[in-house]
Amino acid sequence: MKSTDLITKLAEMENLKHKDSCSTVKLIFHLFTDAMKKGERIEIRRFGSFAVRDYGNYTGRNPKTGEIIEVKPKRLPHFKVAKELIKRINGT
Repeated sequence: MKSTDLITKLAEMENLKHKDSCSTVKLIFHLFTDAMKKGERIEIRRFGSFAVRDYGNYTGRNPKTGEIIEVKPKRLPHFKVAKELIKRINGT
């Protein structure tokens, strides 16, 4: 499912104008992004949780050349699936 599919489905299910549905979805994504930038955890019950993980610098290797390189510290988003979602997907 793409964000455009989500916008269309929301508009259909809640009888909204496409413009209003688009604004709502964009607002939610914006709020999620802002929260994660601040290092906050986002939890959606029965779906999963989003968090940011910090990774320190490390020595890596360029896969094309084999050259040893220093990889800078970074922050990456992480998603943990809720057990309820796993059960629903597997039909148990």
